Amino acid sequence: MDILEKALGIIELYDLYQALLTDKQKEYFESYYFDNFSITEISENMNVSRNAIHDQLKKTVNKLNDFEEKLNLKRLGKERKNIINKLIDVSKDEEVIGLLTELKKVE
Repeated sequence: MDILEKALGIIELYDLYQALLTDKQKEYFESYYFDNFSITEISENMNVSRNAIHDQLKKTVNKLNDFEEKLNLKRLGKERKNIINKLIDVSKDEEVIGLLTELKKVE
């Protein structure tokens, strides 16, 4: 897994579990992953040491991975999408296909 894939996976987890993080964790995470600030830039903007920012980002990523390990929202979402796609492929009924397509959009 390359760096980009890893970052995208972490961002997916953030999208699912951000409500479970503190405001500071969200602020540091968003500055680093969404605003593309370096750890140095974040530390200067927040008046916090670079080491503190690095540690907080690492803890946040670990926390997101722990949430996924316990709740499995990402994995279950992918499984649901796969099942919906299989149902669309095998269904002959246009109404059922339409409903499954709508369901797929809400996922």
